[in-house]
Amino acid sequence: MKALLAICMIVVAAFVWAGETPVSSSPAPTIVKGEVLEAKDVESYTYLRLKTKDGETWAAVNKSPVKKGAEVTIENVMVMSNFESKALKKTFPTIVFGTLGGAGGSAQAAGKDMATAHSGVAKTPDTGDIHVPKASGANARTVAEIMTKGAELKDKPVLVRGKVVKYNSQIMGKNWIHLRDGSGSAATGSNDVLVTTMSQAKTGDVVTVKGVVRTDKDFGAGYAYKVLIEDATLQQ
Repeated sequence: MKALLAICMIVVAAFVWAGETPVSSSPAPTIVKGEVLEAKDVESYTYLRLKTKDGETWAAVNKSPVKKGAEVTIENVMVMSNFESKALKKTFPTIVFGTLGGAGGSAQAAGKDMATAHSGVAKTPDTGDIHVPKASGANARTVAEIMTKGAELKDKPVLVRGKVVKYNSQIMGKNWIHLRDGSGSAATGSNDVLVTTMSQAKTGDVVTVKGVVRTDKDFGAGYAYKVLIEDATLQQ
C-alpha cells in the first residue's frame, strides 16, 4: 500500500510540474474493471472509455492493443479531474490513470514507468540568467532559432550549444534534456528546447548537441511538442 501511495504522489507531482494541473486527484479506488466501449491510441498511450458497475469512465494506460467489447482491469489507479489531453484535444472531467492488468511484468513497475514518463516531459523551472555562446560550424543554431524556425528546420540536422537545465534518464528508452543558451523568450517558450538522446549529461552541464529537428511530436497523455531535437549526440 505504501508503494502504491508513493506512485500516486509521483503522478500528482508530475502533472503539477507539467503545468497541466488537475483540479483534484484521488488514490482510490485502486482497481477499475469494465467493458471497453471505445479505444483511442496516441503515440505512447491508449485511452479507453469503459462501462463499469458505477457508470462510464475514461482511463489511460500504456499503449496496448485493446478492442471494443473487451473486459479489462485497470490496476494501480490514480483518479484525476479536469485533465486536458492535447493529443485528443479533449478535456476529461474525470479520468483514471493506471496499468492494464495482465499486460505482463510487474504492474507496479509499469505504474512507476508511466509516472516517470509524465515527469520526464514536464516543463522546466525558471533557472535565471544563462549566457552560452552560439556553437560554431555547419548547421549551428541558437535555441531561439530552432524554436522559432521549426517549420524551416524540420527533419534537418542542427548544432546547438547550451546549458542543461533539466535531465531525466531512461524514459521510454531515451534520456531527456532541456537545453537553454540565453536566447529566446520565456513568454513565448522560445528559450528552451527539448532534446532526446542516448548520451548522458547532468543538470548544469554546458554541452554541444548535434541532432535532427522534429516538429509536432506527440508523446501521448497530453504531452505534445511543436519543436524538439531527436537522435542527438552530446559533446562537453
